[in-house]
Amino acid sequence: MAKTLLLEIVTPDRLVMSRDVESVTGAGFAGDFTILPGHVPFLSALRVGTLAYRLGGTLHEAFVGGGVADVGPGRVLVLAEAAELPEEIDLDRAQKARDRAAARLEAARRDNVEFARAKTALQRAVLRIRLHEALGAGRPAKRSGPRP
Repeated sequence: MAKTLLLEIVTPDRLVMSRDVESVTGAGFAGDFTILPGHVPFLSALRVGTLAYRLGGTLHEAFVGGGVADVGPGRVLVLAEAAELPEEIDLDRAQKARDRAAARLEAARRDNVEFARAKTALQRAVLRIRLHEALGAGRPAKRSGPRP
């Protein structure tokens, strides 16, 4: 059995990454999931969150702004609305987006579509900021506990 699987993260604009990895952990709508080499075919909608992958025994993460994970033989294809690696995140831009989204959230009514959009925009901005601060400049994640 193979010890790695190909992880590809693709957005409408570009190929974010294509690497052989040891595992992938994603944020599905039905709950988080982990894919290891040899996993059965699997399809999951992804919520806004981080996608963790293990490379050379080290945990790394990428921001994923929703999408789909398609698991096939020896590969995980992530089709994302938006995705960034920690070193690609513009912290100033993310902080401004957070501030704009927070202002929109305060101004919108709870039953309004704008409220839902502002809430999602705020969630994306906060996740980008957290990922940049925790893992910026290509530093691997430092986590204890079970390995994905």
